[in-house]
Amino acid sequence: MAMALPQRSQLAKHWLLDEQCVFLNHGSFGATPVAVRKEQQRWQDLLEDEPVRFYEDLAMGFMEQARGALATMLECDPDDLALVENATTGVNTVLRSLVFEQGDEILVPDHAYQACRNAIDFVAERWGAKVVTVNIPFPIEGPQVAIDAIMAGLSDRTVLAMIDTVTSPTGLRMPFEELVELLESRGVSVLLDAAHGIGMVPLHLDTLGASYTTSNCHKWLCAPKGSAFLHVRKDHQLKIHPLTISHGMTFPLGDTTRFRHEFDWTGTRDISAWCSLPETIAFMSNMVEGGWDAIMQHNHDLAMQGRRILCDRLGLVAPCPESMIACIATLILPPGSSGGIPLHEPDPLHSVLQEKYGIQVPVWSWNSPKGRYFRISAQLYNHVDEYHYLAEALATELHL
Repeated sequence: MAMALPQRSQLAKHWLLDEQCVFLNHGSFGATPVAVRKEQQRWQDLLEDEPVRFYEDLAMGFMEQARGALATMLECDPDDLALVENATTGVNTVLRSLVFEQGDEILVPDHAYQACRNAIDFVAERWGAKVVTVNIPFPIEGPQVAIDAIMAGLSDRTVLAMIDTVTSPTGLRMPFEELVELLESRGVSVLLDAAHGIGMVPLHLDTLGASYTTSNCHKWLCAPKGSAFLHVRKDHQLKIHPLTISHGMTFPLGDTTRFRHEFDWTGTRDISAWCSLPETIAFMSNMVEGGWDAIMQHNHDLAMQGRRILCDRLGLVAPCPESMIACIATLILPPGSSGGIPLHEPDPLHSVLQEKYGIQVPVWSWNSPKGRYFRISAQLYNHVDEYHYLAEALATELHL
């Protein structure tokens, strides 16, 4: 007999998610509320009303407003922010702007997002730099294990380290605040991959002090797709350029900086996702009493509750302490539940969960360490019953 679909959160009404889908994968691409989608459409309509006036007279002011809203939330100077399409673009922007010497070392943990790791490998091969991959154990006892492993990977040739706020495959909330302080004090520039960052964990960028930070807004901020930022510390801005060089390279400076001009104008593009950021931040903040701090705490608590439900029902051991969980959590499926599927090939269990139970949750095989994994997300539209439903579906399919 088919399982009845679980209860939905009262806040799910603000999203147009399929009511027949148990959506536990906010972490992959996010989901945008209806009100925010309408806000983006308003900006697109304004653009098309008079495109020349929009781009030539108004666009720079609108982008300044977007950067200002972000800067207030991030506690940084808005002039240190560049608006980019996604965090992978932010990572590539930094890596492909920097100059490396033969034998320079770029440090990266083995839990890094593969797209960003690919960018590091590409740049290292071009310059003759060396990529030092640091193993972070999983399961892991605590954040100090990650700190010790990363610091042990340094040498006198390390010039850059790419660190995650929250790792994509393992869902670990890294001790990035401590790591940034330790690495930067050693003269190692930190590229903070905060793809899972703004709206998920507190980011106080001026206090944090990383050389470079990039974060998606379409994930945990719930902004439209195509909105992200790159924060570059002032002492590095002269060497960082957008991937597309355009009129910003030669615009008269006036009262702004070359960094601002280059990133604000890289050609004709739809800037409606960025223009929607102030309203997105305000709308989401007003959805829950207590604003963004309350949203992040709610999502953390729900992710922890979901993880406990799954561990109890499936007989799993939590692979990390609560201090290393934000609002996504990865669990290792029981031994003997198939596995060995190449990383880029779909896992049949993912398809079964989607087609038979209407559950959207990532399932994959991974080699660090070798095993078969699944990851849950927690957002305001999720309800605790959905994790019970997932647990029962997995127990049925894994014959537990």
